[in-house]
Amino acid sequence: MTEASAPGKIILCGEHAVVYRRPAIALPLADLRARVVVEPGDAGSGITIDAPDLERRWTLASAPDHPLSALIVSVLDHLSRDAQSDVPAPALQIRITSTIPIAEGMGSGAAVATALVRALAAHLGHELPAEVVSTLVYTSERRFHGTPSGIDNTVIAFERPIWFVRRPATDNPAIENLIEPVTIAAPFRLLIGDTGVRSLTHLPVGEVRQRWQAETAHYESLFDAIAASVIRARAALAQGDIRALGALLNENQALLEQMGVSSDDLDRLVAAARAAAALGAKLSGAGWGGVMIALVMPADGERVAAALAEAGAARMLETAVERQVNV
Repeated sequence: MTEASAPGKIILCGEHAVVYRRPAIALPLADLRARVVVEPGDAGSGITIDAPDLERRWTLASAPDHPLSALIVSVLDHLSRDAQSDVPAPALQIRITSTIPIAEGMGSGAAVATALVRALAAHLGHELPAEVVSTLVYTSERRFHGTPSGIDNTVIAFERPIWFVRRPATDNPAIENLIEPVTIAAPFRLLIGDTGVRSLTHLPVGEVRQRWQAETAHYESLFDAIAASVIRARAALAQGDIRALGALLNENQALLEQMGVSSDDLDRLVAAARAAAALGAKLSGAGWGGVMIALVMPADGERVAAALAEAGAARMLETAVERQVNV
């Protein structure tokens, strides 16, 4: 038996603009993970995938076009090329579980794909570097989202806070994209408020693309303004200025609202968090549902959580972002 896992992620700031080659900062969520267990199957049974959280069980042969089936084939193909010989499809039982909410901007799909790549490769005797895992997962993500930014697969595969800038379109984003570690001089806490509304990433991403095509100059100015706030957020993190970071999260939210990717549910939770003493609050991810984040001081966490519950949050999560100094 071989087991591997991968974390969820949260975008601290820069979503949507990152698709248009502006910077974004993303954080792994170590306490929320997808897990994949690979075990030998009965001889001749092929590969069976069991995903109880999705209430789905299938074989590779019966659903070859499923994104995870295609990913398995991609991993086997990669291992064959790497070994310069065919890696036959073995008889395997693959079980996928996850504590990451689905379709809520927390990287569930990329985390499952990352854990699957790691577990399958390890079971077959290969240890893939993070950049290779990231590339394989990016290819899988394109089957889900059409035009993913590349940020989910990167922060999840590398499992560290990152500064990310997308480069021109490529099949190898781990090499071509600008990826840098982020210095976090002082720890901080985030509350994650779930609207309970699932939001498929490709829908708001596609809508923003249509609006950008129709009003290019206006949306380019919004993307530039988001980039400027993200640059200042990186500086605030490096300086340990958590209050300044909170103000920048609020600024980022205002720009996302202008872009049309917030929603009444998100706006209500953001407003409730701010009124209850959060230092800053914004949506995180594609928007139109999903989750928001609130930056809180430890003494204010319970008060903000209560305000989010009263405002209708379907559930709440809390994550501690630890100090990280990169030399």
